[in-house]
Amino acid sequence: MSWLRHVSTLLKRGPRNRDQLMTLLRQATDHGILSPDILKMIESVLRISGMQARDVMVAASQMIMIPHDSTLETILPIVIESGHSRFPVMEGQEVAGILLAKDLLTCRTAEPGAFKMQEVMRPAFFVPQSKRLDILLRDFRIKRNHIAVVVDEYGHVAGFVTLEDVLEEIVGEIEDEYDTDEEDDIRKRAENVFFVRGTTPIQDFNAYFGTELRDDEFDTIGGLVLKAFGHFPARGETTRLGNFRIKVLQSDSRRLHMLEVKRQHPKKNG
Repeated sequence: MSWLRHVSTLLKRGPRNRDQLMTLLRQATDHGILSPDILKMIESVLRISGMQARDVMVAASQMIMIPHDSTLETILPIVIESGHSRFPVMEGQEVAGILLAKDLLTCRTAEPGAFKMQEVMRPAFFVPQSKRLDILLRDFRIKRNHIAVVVDEYGHVAGFVTLEDVLEEIVGEIEDEYDTDEEDDIRKRAENVFFVRGTTPIQDFNAYFGTELRDDEFDTIGGLVLKAFGHFPARGETTRLGNFRIKVLQSDSRRLHMLEVKRQHPKKNG
């Protein structure tokens, strides 16, 4: 009863700051009025009000972009290989618009040469690096956009931020078909094709595949893959690592999240 009296008092005069509000919410959680998951989500909503677009954007160098003068024949393999649903369309160094993969479905039946990028691409939504995430989330909803172009103080493209990027700051990582179970670093997808987390220890990779990759320089398979690339790869890029073909499925500006590992048998002589 003393706790209820305390809550009633706080509600009557209202929390004076965020700390008082969180104290009240944690007390409500302790007494079963709020679930821990709801409390965590509320904390995340309050936290993103202090975050900016630059904090969650994917750097422009990590995005797969499509030139404005691309033909349908050159675009389709990029879309299929990358698995992305939205692509910045570039005209020189400027973003001319956004191409949605679903908008290409009706173009496949069009007559050869009839494809015109300007008729298919959507307008780009530009935001400054300093855009607060809570305001950006509201703008995504109002403008019915799922991706924004982040520009720096000089108007240059700094990166891109998606609705999913912002939502994941609130609800946690949103899994897709590439994600394995939390405790499962390696999952077989098909014959000789596997999903592998970038954080998989090299020793575990060797034990699973019967390989002898060295771990004296890197601890994780992601480190070896980065070395094989020689640069930080974007989603959809591929490289070779021993008898494996490695494709990046998920990455951000800091690390590799998920890889597709395809075992390839060495060529026989003769």
